Order: sequence, then C-alpha cells, then structure tokens
Amino acid sequence: MRPVPSPSRTSLTVLALLAAVFALLIGGAGSAFAHASLAGSDPADNSVLEEAPRQVTLTFTESVTLSEDAVRVLSPENQRVNPAPAQHADGKGGTARVQLSDGLTEGTYTVAWRVVSADGHPISGAFVFSIGKPSDTAAVVPDGSLDDSTVGRLYKFLRYVAYSGLALLVGAAAFVAVCWPAAGALRRMRRLLAVGWIVLAASTVVLLLLRGPYETAGRLTAVFDLSQLGRTAVGRPGLALIVRLVLLAAAAVLLKWCAVRIGNQGAGDERRGLGMRVRWTGVVLTVALAVTWAAAEHASAGIQVPLAIPVTVLHLLAMGVWLGGLITLVTVLRNSGSGGGMVPASVVGRFSTMAFAAVAVLVGTGVYQSWRQVGSWGALTTTSYGRTLVVKVAVVVLVLWVASLSRRWTARLLDEAAPAVERHTVPEPEREKAIVGAPAAPAATDLACAPDAGNAGEVPGDARLPLAEVDVHRRRLRRTVAVEAALGVVVLVITTLLTGTQPSRAEGETAAAVAAAAQEPQAKVATVPFDMGKAGHQGNVQVTLAPGRVGENTVEVVVFSADGGLASVPELRLTLTQEALGIGPIDAKLLNQKGFWAVYDLQLPMPGEWTLNITVRTSEIDQVTVRGSVHITPLPRRPAE
Repeated sequence: MRPVPSPSRTSLTVLALLAAVFALLIGGAGSAFAHASLAGSDPADNSVLEEAPRQVTLTFTESVTLSEDAVRVLSPENQRVNPAPAQHADGKGGTARVQLSDGLTEGTYTVAWRVVSADGHPISGAFVFSIGKPSDTAAVVPDGSLDDSTVGRLYKFLRYVAYSGLALLVGAAAFVAVCWPAAGALRRMRRLLAVGWIVLAASTVVLLLLRGPYETAGRLTAVFDLSQLGRTAVGRPGLALIVRLVLLAAAAVLLKWCAVRIGNQGAGDERRGLGMRVRWTGVVLTVALAVTWAAAEHASAGIQVPLAIPVTVLHLLAMGVWLGGLITLVTVLRNSGSGGGMVPASVVGRFSTMAFAAVAVLVGTGVYQSWRQVGSWGALTTTSYGRTLVVKVAVVVLVLWVASLSRRWTARLLDEAAPAVERHTVPEPEREKAIVGAPAAPAATDLACAPDAGNAGEVPGDARLPLAEVDVHRRRLRRTVAVEAALGVVVLVITTLLTGTQPSRAEGETAAAVAAAAQEPQAKVATVPFDMGKAGHQGNVQVTLAPGRVGENTVEVVVFSADGGLASVPELRLTLTQEALGIGPIDAKLLNQKGFWAVYDLQLPMPGEWTLNITVRTSEIDQVTVRGSVHITPLPRRPAE
C-alpha cells in the first residue's frame, strides 16, 4: 500500500521550502535592474544658469527606447523649444538628448520626459531649470501615474487576461499529454483548450494595438493610428506580441489537426494517444510562447540575462502547468458523472505528481528571481516590490499546504481502491476505469467508471468500495483542489502585479543615485588670483565647470577686477592638464561672450585633480599666466546596458 504523507512531514516540507525562499532571497551580491529611472540631467533639476544651454541631456540607470515625444522642453509660456526629437547622446542607450532653439529668454523651463525601459515598461517624469532667474510661471506637466489613464488601466487588465489565457492553454495541454494521454481525453478538453487559445489570442491582439498609446501616453483612439502601430512593431515589446500571434496561429493549426484526427477515430480508438511527434510539437510551441514574455519583460534587463530568460520561461511554464492543470482538473471532476463520463483515479494521481513537480519548479525559479530583484531583508518591507513579494510568498506557502491535503486524499483513494480491484480478475484496460468507482452509483462517483459501464466490464459486488467512505474522500479532494485553484489565481494576479512594479534593487539604486546627486555640487568652481599689472591691483579669475564630471562640460570664465566688479580683457586662454596620468594640456578654446568667456562642449576623459593654466592678457603688451586646480568626479555608476 502506498504510504500516506503524515501531517508532521507535510508541515516540515512547507517550512523547509519557506526557509529556502527567504534564505536565498537575501543571498548573493551584485545588482539586478529593471524599470529604468532618471539618474541625472544636464542642466540639473532646479538649477539656475547664467546663459541659455544649447541642449538638455538625461541619463538613465539602464538603456531606454525613445519615441518622437520622449523629451519635451517647454518655455515659461508653455511653448516647446526643442525643435527635433530626442536622440541617444554619443550612441549611449542609457541617455536622451535634445537640442534647444536659439534665443531662449529668461525664466523657468520644464523638461517633461517619457521613455520605455529595457524591460518594456514606460516611465515618465519632469524637472525644471531656469535661465537668469526663476520666473513666476512655468509650464504645467501632468504628474499622474502612467496606469491612471484609460489606456493604462486597460493595458494592465489585459496583461492579467493574457497570463490567464496562457495558464489555461498550457495547463489543459499538459493535462492531456501527461495525465490523461488518450485521444478520448482530448475530445473532452477541446473546449478548455479553445477557451485558453481565444483568451490569449484576443488579449494579445488588443495589447498590440494599445502598446503605442501606452508607451506615448496617447488617447484610446490612437489604437487606430497605423503609423504608431508601425513604430510599435519594430520595438522589442511589439515584436514579442507579433511573434506570440504567429505562434498562436501555429498552435491553432495543431489543435485543428488533432481535432480532425479524433473525429475520424471510431469508438475502439478511444484510448489511442496522440503520438510523440504531436506532443513534442506542442512542447516547442509552448516554450516559444513563454519566451515571448521573458524576452520583453524583467528578465531581459539587468544582470545574468542569459540565465534569467530561461529561468523565467520555466517559471511561466510551471505556473501554467500547475494553475491551468488545476482548473482543468476541477472542470473534469465537475463534469464527470453528468453525461461526460468518469475520470480514472490514476489520472488524478498522475496530475498530483505533475503538479507537485510544477510547484517545485515554481519555488526554485521564484527563489532565483527574488534574489535577482530584491537582494536584502530591508527591501522586503521598505519597497512596494518587496511587500508585494512577501504577500506572494505567504500565498504560495498556503497553496503548498492545501496541495499537500489534495495529495493525501488522492493517495487514500488510490490505496483503498487498488486492493479491492486486485482481488478480482478484471482486464488490465478496465482496471484503471474501475479503480475508484462503483458502477451501481455513477452519479455519486466522480472519479470512477468509464463513460459506458457496459463496455467497462462488471466489477464483482464485493470489489466495490464502501460508497460513504469513498464519497467523503472524493468530496474532500474536490474541495481542496477548488481551494488550490482559487489560491493559484491569486498567485497569478500577484505575479502580474510584480511584473509591473519597479524591483527593489532598482528602486534602491535609484534612491542612492538621487541622494548622491543631491549631495554632489552641480558645478565645480575654481577662483584664481592674478596680478593686473598695477601696484596693489590684484584681480581674480573664476572658472566654472558644469557638471564637473568626466565627459562633456560647460566652461564659463569670468574676470573680476580689484574692486570686485567685472573686468573686460582682450584675451583669455585656458588649458587643463591631468599631471598624474600625463594627459594634456587640453585647450578649452574659450570664446568671448561679451562679458565672460565660455565653451559648451569641453570633453574631460578622466576623473581626478586637473591643473588649470589660465593666461590673461590685460593690455596689448601685458599678460599673465596663473595656475589653479579643480577636482573632476567620475560618472555616476550605472548598470551594464
């Protein structure tokens, strides 16, 4: 007799799985990122500039995709002052740069941006800078959540629907292929397979149409914009949706072929399987469908992408096998005995084994994904992603406990039925049909005989199980399976919510980058005294480098006279040298801006202490060279793109 798992053993298993989840949840090192965020900008937020900049550059924590309206710079009068769309600065995928119009007036300018991060999620924000002095008015940019719009809410809902369709399609197919591998079973599952396919296909089509307005914050009517649909089709999320539709078309052909083959079979072919070629074709299509999610969401961005994508595929398939299989099992149990025929007990036993394996895969892959996205105990309570993950873990543990009850009732049904059948001479093909049931009471036995009791062979009366005891176990099994399926739907909803939430690691990195940027001066200023050629007259040269980091910098130089007023000089030259590394001198090539000297595209290649060599000519024959220094900081650390 097959041993029945004890309650203590089940509890220890659940506790061990829970401990493994949380132990590995905070283990390891390294950063994983999803959902890009703004790491810095030039000009900086709330900065006040003496002169109008020629361009605005934004730097993100990961590579982003830019649309035509990705960056808009608005004047105090709410007029757009960037005539051309944003481009990546120097070909770097994590940047966005727009050129500004000439002749910008004083006042406060608003930079509104909306980009798509590498994992396919759009993000947006805004900041301001001022020229000369802040103005009393500034452009107003909506600051609502991206999901508050009609398009955002509809897109989010359809993502839930698409996951549900995938789960039902995968689960029903796995149930037929593994648990009940007979053509007759497929005939009974055709409706479930069709529902799963229709739900997934319809939601995918609508998601493809909504993708463009979702990325650009457009109106719902923008779904009919063919030019926007064309731009969506060349992006990674849109391409993944199109590939998904192609795979669903291939799946429809396969399902139709199977249906035709079943329709041509006679009654004697009821137990014939579909064949290995059909099964492997289904496996390939199923894996490819899961890849269309993994290649366009969290797994496609951050560290260990080559590992994260197959892990995510396994996670999705295990979710489908478990949750979709549960829904399939609940459906066939409810339909058995009411004209649809009985379900062999061995089918339930095989599903129990398959579901346990699927949950084990879910736990293992979930542990890796949690480590990749969270990384610390504190993040579990201080970030939205962490708190949502804690809820998911709690529900999964509850599911494991309910699943253990289902396995217990399944094992008892099999163990109580098998000895009675073995005491009698029943043909092997019929033994499976009669293993749990009693032909005398078909309406009360959901896990029992074949559709036609006359063809099943008679089981002697003394081989029949006590109906009261069997019914008790059967009712308990139906209840636990139904509860398990309901909890599985809750897990599916939470999982979909997690895919739309910024992971804890990315949120922590963003907060650290913002804090570092707030503490770091937005410009480096060096003031160097010099002799103006008259006794007791000493002026000062003030050199300002913004942002004072490696890369492109704006340089403005102002000369002050001995009394502190602005001094006009006929010539001023500036070179920079990194003496420790033997770099330079680099000529800044300053230009006279009628009151000060400036250049807006000085490139500094390395961080560290740079020596300033400043030559000031005060008259036709008098000039002086002085030296100063400025510390150039490295670029903020960003994840690999």
